[in-house]
Order: sequence, then C-alpha cells, then structure tokens
Amino acid sequence: MTHDRHKEHEKDQKKKEETQPQADNNSPADASAEAPQAVAEPQQDEKVTIPLKEYAEMMSKVDEYKKQADEYADGWQRERADYSNYRRIVERDQEETRQKILADIVKRYLVINDDIERALKEAPQDAQFAPWVDGIRLIHQKLQGILDAEGVKRIPAEEEHFDPNRHEAILTEENSELDSGRIIEVIEQGYTIGERVIRPARVKIAK
Repeated sequence: MTHDRHKEHEKDQKKKEETQPQADNNSPADASAEAPQAVAEPQQDEKVTIPLKEYAEMMSKVDEYKKQADEYADGWQRERADYSNYRRIVERDQEETRQKILADIVKRYLVINDDIERALKEAPQDAQFAPWVDGIRLIHQKLQGILDAEGVKRIPAEEEHFDPNRHEAILTEENSELDSGRIIEVIEQGYTIGERVIRPARVKIAK
C-alpha cells in the first residue's frame, strides 16, 4: 500500500517537471507580446556650417556668373539687331539692283514708244490708211500696258516749272506771256519707276 503511494508521488513529480519548462518557454513570448513597442523619435535636420571665407568665394562666383549671363544676353541682343540691320541693307540693295536692271530694260522700250508716238502724230488722215493707223494704236496700247504693269509713269512737264531733278532743258525761248523757267514744250517725255527717274523729260523753257 505504502509502495503504491510512493509510485504515484513519483508520477506526479515527473508531470510537474515536464510541464514546468513549457511554462518557462512560453513566458518570454508572452512577455514580449505584452511589452509596449518603442516609438521612433523624429530625426532632426542636420545643420551644415560653411566657413565665412568659403561662403564669400561662392557668392563672388555667383556674381561673376550673373555678370557673364548679362553680357551674353546683351551680346545676343546686339547680334540680333546687327542681323536685322544687315538683312534690311541686303533687301534694300537687292531692290535697288532690281530697279536698276528694270530701268535699263525699260529705257530700250521707251525708244520704241517714242517712235510709235511720233508715227501716230504724223499718221495720215485718209480713210484708206485707217486700218494701218488702228493697228499702230493697238501696238502702242499693248506697249503702254507693259510699261504700266512695271510701274512706269510719265513725268508731268506741260506748263510746269522747270525742275532740274526731273527735267532737262534742251531749248530756251523768249516768251513775254510766261514766267522765266516755265516749260513751253515737251520735246521728249520723261519717265519714272517709283521714285527713280529713269529718263528726264527733255523740254523747251521760257526765259
């Protein structure tokens, strides 16, 4: 009887020893689970200090770069203005060259125009020559159309005061009814293209 109790006591003792480590193993996990988590503190910005001499050198370089940028901007503006002036000069020279070439060509047609006008002034009045005269007038009209299309205009001369910039006096005549320098007659018509005189009007003036 006593022996059986002793065995039961040993069994109970073993059960306690087997359960004791499990409780010990679980306790750290339980403790860590129940322990409050640490809150990370915000990091403060780090301050960087620069020596005064180095700072002054940096600001000096900034001023130098700004000065260079201003110089480049001014230079670009000048180059742009120079290019605009150059383009205007080139365009003006090209226009003057075109006007000169056109004037040289028109002068050749003006000689033909003069001949046609003289022929029409001396045209016969007989009816049998009417078709011939009409044909000459038609040619004259076509030639005038070409000259008009090129901007060729006659220089006013009849009863105008003599202007050496537009007229050429080839004859003079005493005339008490007209002031001195008044144009009496147009010997040969003068013409302009725009502001350019391609041929002055040849005139007779009073003196």
